[in-house]
Amino acid sequence: MNKNSWQSRRRHGRGSHQQNPWFRLRDPEDRSHSQAAQSAQDSSHGDDESPSTSSGTAGASSVPELPGFYFDPEKKRYFRLLPGHNNCNPLTKESIRQKEMESKRLRLLEEEDKQKKADTNSDRLFTVNDVKVGGSKYGIINLQSLKTPTLKVFMHENLYFTNRKVNSVCWASLNHLDSHILLCLMGLAETPGCATLLPASLFVNSHPAGIDRPGMLCSFRIPGAWSCAWSLNIQANNCFSTGLSRRVLLTNVVTGHRQSFGTNSDVLAQQFALMVPLLFNGCRSGEIFAIDLRCGNQGKEWKATRLFHDSAVTSVRILQDEQYLMASDMAGKIKLWDLRTTKCIRQYEGHVNEYAYLPLHVHEEEGVLVAVGQDCYTRIWSLHDAHLLRTIPSPYPASKADIPSVAFSSRLGGSRGAPGLLMAVGQDLYCYSYS
Repeated sequence: MNKNSWQSRRRHGRGSHQQNPWFRLRDPEDRSHSQAAQSAQDSSHGDDESPSTSSGTAGASSVPELPGFYFDPEKKRYFRLLPGHNNCNPLTKESIRQKEMESKRLRLLEEEDKQKKADTNSDRLFTVNDVKVGGSKYGIINLQSLKTPTLKVFMHENLYFTNRKVNSVCWASLNHLDSHILLCLMGLAETPGCATLLPASLFVNSHPAGIDRPGMLCSFRIPGAWSCAWSLNIQANNCFSTGLSRRVLLTNVVTGHRQSFGTNSDVLAQQFALMVPLLFNGCRSGEIFAIDLRCGNQGKEWKATRLFHDSAVTSVRILQDEQYLMASDMAGKIKLWDLRTTKCIRQYEGHVNEYAYLPLHVHEEEGVLVAVGQDCYTRIWSLHDAHLLRTIPSPYPASKADIPSVAFSSRLGGSRGAPGLLMAVGQDLYCYSYS
């Protein structure tokens, strides 16, 4: 990470810090660390006919390309590229690319291990896990024992289990801030989809006694929802939105009143503004539009703002002054839009996406933007100048099934906490802390 750019943003806050402040908290005997070390050792004793994974493309640029052959700069010879088949260890372009990516990941992991470790504080995190028998299991993770040199967390599971997939989830503030969790569940067979409000108090020991009292538990039938958002705007009090196929549905959980807004595309991302009664939506068509909640659903006046990407929009985030909006799409583009001029004023390069539904994490207090790419790398940019500050490799080999999920907090553990990034991959949880 660039030392000077990070310090300049924090000079009026907690003061300057050392170079490369992002590092991982984990046990030195961590299973993933040993796997990475073993993979690195195994890669050094590969088959003689296997291509070198440590050599780059620069060494091969001086030799002519032969159709159907691959030149290995280390062995200084050509190898035939074989079509995909069931033979043992075929040499294909895909296998070459996978070995090069794995070599790069292991090299970056070694650089991560050279950085020092530190303590962090505690917080709570809502999680959704896929289960082998189908459906989803969810709970709240308690991070009170998040200390070096061991990483111990406690999973407080919900008493209720769903055999349906969770399409979207967000915190909801019905009784007080983050008092509930809003879940959008996929329909199954004859059972329609639904949006369910769960009180956080249903999670065993997730809060000290008397702080989070039992609240409303309710469910609303909806078609399959792609996205959901909870409103903190006083003009849409106790309301949540669900983004459906060619429709936006606004629901009041107290009165049950609903408003439906027809769209020309699936709504994949949503967020309410706080200061003005607007709901921003990102669509599969690439359109981003705002719904003016004061106009109702009659006529065409409810579309307050319209922006356009060239690919399906997977995430929208409104900045605090509500004059700017950050959006990402399935072409890997991340753009910062000026809502007053409806123009793109900044792009953040390096994000990788071809078709996946991937979120953005914007944190203005620390001045960073965080996103996980389809290549399983977590990238951190400077929010102010779009400079790529940090690229974190996944502790697991890259695969479609193991794209990391991350959560960032400016104060991990409350008012006295330090900025930190939590990364979940498979059954493991990693912490990268700034101190």
